[in-house]
Amino acid sequence: MTIEIDKDGDVWTIIHNRPEARNAVDPGAADALVAAFEEFDRSDAKAGVFWGAGGAFCAGWDLKYAATMTDTERLQDEVVDPLAFPVGAANPPRGPLGPSRMELSKPLIGAIEGPAVAGGMELALLCDVRVMAETAYLGVYCRRWGIPLLDGGTVRLPRLVGQGKALEIALTGRKVPAEECYRIGLCEKVVPEGEARAAAEEMAHEIARFPQAAVLADRRSIIETRGLTVREALKVEWANGIDAVRKEGAAGATRFRDGAGRHGDFSKI
Repeated sequence: MTIEIDKDGDVWTIIHNRPEARNAVDPGAADALVAAFEEFDRSDAKAGVFWGAGGAFCAGWDLKYAATMTDTERLQDEVVDPLAFPVGAANPPRGPLGPSRMELSKPLIGAIEGPAVAGGMELALLCDVRVMAETAYLGVYCRRWGIPLLDGGTVRLPRLVGQGKALEIALTGRKVPAEECYRIGLCEKVVPEGEARAAAEEMAHEIARFPQAAVLADRRSIIETRGLTVREALKVEWANGIDAVRKEGAAGATRFRDGAGRHGDFSKI
């Protein structure tokens, strides 16, 4: 199977397993990724990990498939029309690489080994957090082939690293190694080669241990308040947070009163 899901209690790992193509995405893989992410988002899982098997996170759009789009009419019929944003539609069609237009309701951690380039970089940017092997790298490698970013790269990249750095990375198409990604905010953790998946899953399990109403409230607030004025953002934070307080806050305060979690101890929460 091209797309697999490894379910470990509260944590699901979505695996792109097309190593013969360095996990490049063709239409079949794009549809299967969307189905896997939809299943994850509907499930009782509390956190997810996105990993590419075989030593590559994702090499982007399958250029062998893209090369068949030289016929303008076929390009229009198979790519442009079915993937365009319909006017007034509540839910857009999938992105060229699948789940790139999805807005997930729970945490997703990218586990990146090897290349996450072109559209593969865009899929990495879909994740809330990125854990990279020290030999992994990102880059707008599609710059060489006249293919623009169409899966959220021009939207998410500047939100992480700022406009100037995003422009430099996108316009040059250069390789961005893991250490630099960590330094500029493109990833949140760097680990030895071969350990990205295990480290991401460990982080996901840590997140899944906590009372989830507050976890999801803070996640929503961080995402939803981008671009708002401080006052409007504070209103969103309050609306998200107070609901979590009603659901979990009193019980959590009671556990603290009774001796749990003192002095930053997270072992018994």
